[in-house]
Amino acid sequence: MSDKTLSCRALPGSPDPTRRTAAVRIPFPARLNLHAERARQHTLQWVQGMGLISGDVATAEYDALRLERLMAYFYPDAGASDLELAADFNAWFFIFDDQFDGLLGTRPEEIRRVVDALVGTMAVDGAPHPDGTGDTPLVRSFRDIWLRSIAGTPVAWRLRFRAHWSAYLAAHEGEAHHRNSDRLPSLERFLDVRRETIGVRPCLDFTERCGGYSLPDSLHDLAALREMREITGDVVIFVNDIVSLAKELAAGDVNNSVVVHRGHKGCTLQESVDHVSALANTRTARFARLAGALTGGLAGHGVPPELRDHVEHYVDGMRHLMAGNLTWSLATARYDETGAAAAGGGHRPPWSALTAAGDTAPSPHRGEV
Repeated sequence: MSDKTLSCRALPGSPDPTRRTAAVRIPFPARLNLHAERARQHTLQWVQGMGLISGDVATAEYDALRLERLMAYFYPDAGASDLELAADFNAWFFIFDDQFDGLLGTRPEEIRRVVDALVGTMAVDGAPHPDGTGDTPLVRSFRDIWLRSIAGTPVAWRLRFRAHWSAYLAAHEGEAHHRNSDRLPSLERFLDVRRETIGVRPCLDFTERCGGYSLPDSLHDLAALREMREITGDVVIFVNDIVSLAKELAAGDVNNSVVVHRGHKGCTLQESVDHVSALANTRTARFARLAGALTGGLAGHGVPPELRDHVEHYVDGMRHLMAGNLTWSLATARYDETGAAAAGGGHRPPWSALTAAGDTAPSPHRGEV
């Protein structure tokens, strides 16, 4: 661990998330799905049944995060069963993410083995998983989500969903290399990896599933939609990095755009927060311009009304992700003062050692912070 990391961890506590995000402007409303409480109850049972969480203390700590509400903001019009599935895969997403706060987060080879076991469960045809292969709670629950997600979906959507999940999983190896490096990555290199580990693309795939359609590749790959997806991911990253800053400073993690910018520019934390907020605002303004031109452009190219409606629903899904992420992030216990204090004290969630390479020791994050 470098001296600069040590001095970073010793900095005074940052303002609460509400104050830190005051400069972020996301001009889209956040709406909460009316089935949020049903999804909460369902997922609490699911995580326990899958062996991801056990015991009253761990369940209460998990429940305090109110992760199902993030999905209820992402998919405000989804039916009850779709929202339950979304809440399950979001629970898995966060539980999986917490595995990397320990030593596993600095061990690329072990990460690769964990990822390979998960990727191997994603048969596009839903074929049974070979008996006795990686039957851990993480693998078993991931396969359950995969099979329920692909049921009744077209092959093209399954292939995209699999590719996006695979990229998300594999990118954790890149984050491990960032932690192990003696120097911080450039912001662009950081974003190359973080755009995958933020998990926005699988979430947008699920927007299609909730809407009961699958965009044809010719529309999904439009340059405007590709740029809008990247903007959505970047805005979610920047907001997440701002609200989680105190928590990650306390833990000494370097995978944060505010930390990366500060490390390269030598400015104050507040100046870095302001810079990252401005990046988010510039991108949302660009998103609005792209969205405004998209509908007319599709009509001018003869895209049928039904497909234009699907594209509009998909674009709305991006708006819901950006607005919902900010709204949920300001309310969850994950990023409040208690969460930051717990991270600084070396506390790790009870579900954070589920891999074969799991451990309970804090991660020796490195980097010039």
